[in-house]
Amino acid sequence: MIKLMRNAAHDYPWLLKSIMGILAIAFVITMGWWGFGEQQGNAVANVGDLTVTRDDFRRAYEFLYRSYKEKGGGELKDEAFKELVVDQLVDSRLWVLAAKEMGITVSDTDLRDLIVQIPDFQKNGVFDPELYQRLLAANHWTPAAFEATQMQEILAGKARMVVRDAVALTPSEIAEGQILMMRPQGPDPTKALAAQNRVLQDMLLQKQQRAIQAYQESLKAKIAIKIHRELL
Repeated sequence: MIKLMRNAAHDYPWLLKSIMGILAIAFVITMGWWGFGEQQGNAVANVGDLTVTRDDFRRAYEFLYRSYKEKGGGELKDEAFKELVVDQLVDSRLWVLAAKEMGITVSDTDLRDLIVQIPDFQKNGVFDPELYQRLLAANHWTPAAFEATQMQEILAGKARMVVRDAVALTPSEIAEGQILMMRPQGPDPTKALAAQNRVLQDMLLQKQQRAIQAYQESLKAKIAIKIHRELL
């Protein structure tokens, strides 16, 4: 897996950063989307053999609502926002199931290599075991429970990467992109060249995003999902 992660860091640096961002957010803010949450309270959703508990939903709702307001979001309908939150939690669990179906695994060494890179556990840029233990204890986590949650996040991220990396532009799409690259992009030569260089990259990214969305919809079609909206 480390080799795959390194390749991803070279080919798709933004993707690796997004995965690390998910790891940090899962620890610092949501604190329990996967770990103890699946064993506590009533389930607001069942996704295959996984669940979304009321605690999972509450933490995610509070985090997303706070983020929305901090970015200057206007008024929003509570029911619609609840639907958005539970949909995101369901989607996350779908990708974990996809990872298991793909045979994706994460070793203890792989997990450790990623955790030591999380800034919240570092002092002067270096992983600090005492800080790690102290932060976990302050948030009522054991290392085993926290690491289990991160394993789930990595699995979901890797499943998305598998689908994304299977996508490539066809010869006709490349030809179309090359035609677009020859069109005038503006008076500034530097910006025009940069825009031309991004054409094929943007086309590939859009195709990858469509592929991920299509794969996610296929997961929804074959995996039993039950949302208990009366508990939202």
